[in-house]
Parts: sequence; structure tokens; C-alpha cells
Amino acid sequence: MDSVDAVDGAGQGLAAVALDRFRGELYRCLGRRADALFELADALLCADGPVHSLVGLCLEPEHRRGHGALYDAVNRGEVNTGRLRETLVGLPLPRMFGGRIVLGVDVSPWLRPDAPTCPERLFCHVYGRGRGRDADQRVPGWPYQLVAALESGPTSWTAVLDAVRLGPADDATAVTAAQLRAVVGRLRAAGHWRVGDPAILVVLDSGYDVHRLAFVLADLSIQLIGRIRADRVLLASAPPRPVEGAAPMGRPRRHGAVMALTDPGSWPAPSTRSVAGTARYGRAEATSWPRMHPRLQHRGPWAGHDGPLPIVEGTLIRLQVEHLPGSRQARPVWLWTSAAEAETAGVDRCWRAYLRRFDLEHTLRLFKQTLGWTAPKIRSPQAADRWTWLVIAAHTQLRLARPLARDLRRPWEKPLTAERLTPARVRRGFRHLRAKTAQPARAPNPTTPDRDAHRGPGTGSPPPATTSARPRPETAHASETTRSRVKRQAKASCCQARGARPA
Repeated sequence: MDSVDAVDGAGQGLAAVALDRFRGELYRCLGRRADALFELADALLCADGPVHSLVGLCLEPEHRRGHGALYDAVNRGEVNTGRLRETLVGLPLPRMFGGRIVLGVDVSPWLRPDAPTCPERLFCHVYGRGRGRDADQRVPGWPYQLVAALESGPTSWTAVLDAVRLGPADDATAVTAAQLRAVVGRLRAAGHWRVGDPAILVVLDSGYDVHRLAFVLADLSIQLIGRIRADRVLLASAPPRPVEGAAPMGRPRRHGAVMALTDPGSWPAPSTRSVAGTARYGRAEATSWPRMHPRLQHRGPWAGHDGPLPIVEGTLIRLQVEHLPGSRQARPVWLWTSAAEAETAGVDRCWRAYLRRFDLEHTLRLFKQTLGWTAPKIRSPQAADRWTWLVIAAHTQLRLARPLARDLRRPWEKPLTAERLTPARVRRGFRHLRAKTAQPARAPNPTTPDRDAHRGPGTGSPPPATTSARPRPETAHASETTRSRVKRQAKASCCQARGARPA
């Protein structure tokens, strides 16, 4: 069975070169236990079926070392995350809307409720099985925040560019701002974005303080698109002061009319309204209001702000779809973008980019259910970081091998074209692809060395097989013989000095 297409086109040749180059660069990003870590990533890619335990990967043929070396690599190995981040950004990135980069940000927890001695755990939000917020839970674990480049069309592929573990003392908004600033800087250094290009779209779900992020990252050429709660209250911009007539008394107003999202009677006239058709959600209607901002107060994240609080203006978008997948009733979704005034095309671009954010959830589900990201019972958070980056490197290899793979489907599965292969389908044939790629990892040292290598020069007898058959050490006998010889020499010297014959 061969997973490489028989027709070797120019695209497949470039994909094979990119895959070989990434595997070589990945090996150079590994420090201590580099061979064991690299083979662990290969075993993760070539395992048959989902990964349920870490030690089970040592039974794969691609992992030529024992289980002790596997755990030693995860616990004491070394991964140069800075160099690996630059390598990921240097790869070809998916784009949307005619060449625009769209980044998705999301947090996924690695739950460890049964590990009270594991350090740096947080209470992670977990959705319950029931409906409503009362079913949600807070479970101890390690939350990881991922940034990935999204692509257009119905797909489950994303290009993961960065991952950061949130600590107990970290401010989530500050960590997100620093992470996005670093990712955008690496994109500019790699040549993916230049001055004059369209702004990078950054899509966030509810739970992020999108208004504070817009204020902190105002110097970057990015446009934030975030979901806000349906019970928020936003304010319009203050009306201009009249030029003619008597000037109004008092200081100028900072805020305009109040718009409560739960009260349609308080909504002003929208600036844009558009209707479009979607494949999964039916008819979608988008309405927008420009220059809307929240009322900030000197508390919470703004408690230490010097001077008057800023006014962070943006465009408010209300998205109403006809139905959700499964013919479920859909509630309106409220979005806020950092663009103060967005035209109809810009509003459509915002809500379409937000719908593509759910592709990142498919990637996280693949990490956990197929690649076994959260399956190992790791104690230290540093070991969890190494394993996380190995999973990201494995997923990147699947993305690079996408043009090379065939559809090795099960008999009950529908056939898919090469453009619609899922990461799980590509992983089925990666073992055959691996035989045609670079193998930078060195062979392991044998656990039972060759006995002929221990034979001395010019001797034909093999070394003893057991410890009891070895000759006894001559250290004590040699010391006793030297001591007796010294005594005899001293006694002879004394007898010669007295003229007597030694005994």
C-alpha cells in the first residue's frame, strides 16, 4: 500500500521538499534527548488509531527505544521553543479573502483534577452536559492558549503558530496581547506581512476582553473581531457641539446614546444591513452600528490606568442565522470589531472570519481525541510543555503531507478528494510517507553490546559470562607481596650492617 500519488506533479515535489526541510529543522530544534523526542513524534504520527497512553507509543516500530528512554525524553528532554516558533511561521500560511491573514485565538484546558501535587494548576472552565450556565464546571488543570492561521472554505485544517500555558499569576489579557504581538512580529520578519498589506484579522470568542486588547494593540496593523455577551450595554459617540448659537454649559459630553443589546427599543438606526446565504446556517443577516464603545471604569484591568479612561470605539455587528447544524434554533450573535467604521463588505468579512474560528476547535479536538494530547499523566508543567510542542510539530507535518497523501478510507467511509482530506485521514498513510522522508534521528545504542568488542587485542578467549567466573582481583595479594619484599630488603640491610648472615 502506497500513500503517495503515482502522478508526481510540481506541487507534490514542493510539498515533499517542504516536509523534508521541516523534519530536519525540527530535529535541530531539539536539544537533550533529541533522538528519542524525534522518534516519539514519528510514533505519534504513525500509530494505528487514537493515542490513549504515552507508554503505548514505545511499541510502535518508529520508536526504536524503550519506555524508559521515552519517559526520560519527555521529563528531561529539551525543545527550543523559540526556534520552533520561527520555523512554524516560516512555513506557507493559509489565507482568506484574497490574500489576507486571519488568526484564531482559543484556550483549551489540560485537565488534571486527580493530581493535587502538580504545580501551577488553575481552575479551568468546562462546559457541562446540561443546558445553561449552571451546568458549567471549574476543574483544575493547565490551560493552553493557541494561535492558529485559518483558511477559507469548509475545512478542519489550521496552521498552529504558537502555544502558551497560562500560569496562576498571569493576566489573561496581558498574556494574549504579548502572544499576539510576538506572532505578528514573527509574521513580519518572515515576510508574510509587509507595510501596505491589508490588516491581519484576529478572531476571538467570548471570554476575551476585546476592548482592552484593542487599546493595548492599537499600534499593530491588526483588526480584532470578538464576540461579546448578549447583555452588554454600549454607547454611541458623543454628538458634536453646535457651532452656531449659544454654547451649551458644562464640559463636553464623552458618550452618546445608550444601546442595550437586550432592549431593541434602544437600538439606533443601523448603518449597514446585508443578507447572504450559507451552506450550514441557511440565511444569514448582518446588521452593524459604527463607533460603539463600552463605558470603562477605574476598576478591574483599568484600575491602574493613569489619567482619564480612553474611549475604545469600534463597529458593533449583530449576526442572525436561520438555523444551526441539526435544525436547532439559533440566537443572534453579537460581534465587536476594532474598525471604527466598517462598510458592508468589511462587515461581511468580519462575521465570515468569525465562523471560520470554529475550525480551531476541530484542531483541538484532533489534538485530544486522536493525537492524545491530554492523555499522558504528566506531573511537571515543563514536561507538559514539551509534549504539547511535539503534538504541534506532529500536526504541522500532517499539514505539510496533505498534498502527498492518498485517501486510505475504511470500507464504510465515503471517499474524499485530495483537497478535502481530513488530518485523521492523512495520518493513516503517514507511515508509508515517512519511509520516503528524511530520518535525522540516530540509531539507538544496543542494550546488549557485542561481546567481541570487549576482547583484548591478541586474545582469543571471550570474556566470562557471569560475575562469579571472573578471576579474583589481585590487589590484596600484590600489596602483601610488596610489603614482604620490603621487609626482606630491610632485614638484609640490617644484617649486612652488623656483619651477620641473614636468616
